[in-house]
Amino acid sequence: MAEETMKDFMDEIDKSLAKGKDGDGFIWDKLHALLDSGEYVDVEVTEAVKGGVVAFLEEKRGFIPASKLSLSYIDEEKLPEFVGKTLKVKVITVDEEDDKLVLSAKDYLKEEAEKKKAEAIAKVQVGLVTEGVVESIQNYGAFVKLENGTSGLLHISQISNQRIAHPSAVLKVGQTVKVKVTAIKDGKLSLSMKALEEIGAEEVTEEKIEFESEGEATTSLADLLKKAGF
Repeated sequence: MAEETMKDFMDEIDKSLAKGKDGDGFIWDKLHALLDSGEYVDVEVTEAVKGGVVAFLEEKRGFIPASKLSLSYIDEEKLPEFVGKTLKVKVITVDEEDDKLVLSAKDYLKEEAEKKKAEAIAKVQVGLVTEGVVESIQNYGAFVKLENGTSGLLHISQISNQRIAHPSAVLKVGQTVKVKVTAIKDGKLSLSMKALEEIGAEEVTEEKIEFESEGEATTSLADLLKKAGF
């Protein structure tokens, strides 16, 4: 038992000396620091493998899963297209014992997309009337992508003045619609088609009133006196 214990102890010393010679321990320390800080670093993709791609960071072979390469789904056949590209990644797994390093490019892309979305929404004002394309349809409404790239919810109650059982009764994915921005809360846009129908109805009413007024001006003097009570 004592001999085994001593052997294990000597093995640990050898490992420590080896790390000291090639700087391996220092490299893992740096990788752990990157993991803790969440800092983004640039890496170049060197190889496409099953389920993802390979990129070296601090001389260590890092794996980027396909699910962490992009904001959208990446098919296995598309992985070789990433070879040679420089990606901004975050360290998400460091396992020195198993010599495992996992990276993610998706986190950075997501943050950048959220920044652009926030900037675009900041330029939108309540009351804006614009066009958009129906992205998806849900039971409770439809999501519409506006011309400036932002998306908003067109609730089922705001699609039409008429009561509808489901948004698909009026809308379909890919359809271009004109909407009004009715509210902006917590970075989310509320849209309405119904509001534009109501505006249209008001305009028609106003035109009718103006027309009737003009019509009265062309009536006979006798009719005017009659209306006045004479």
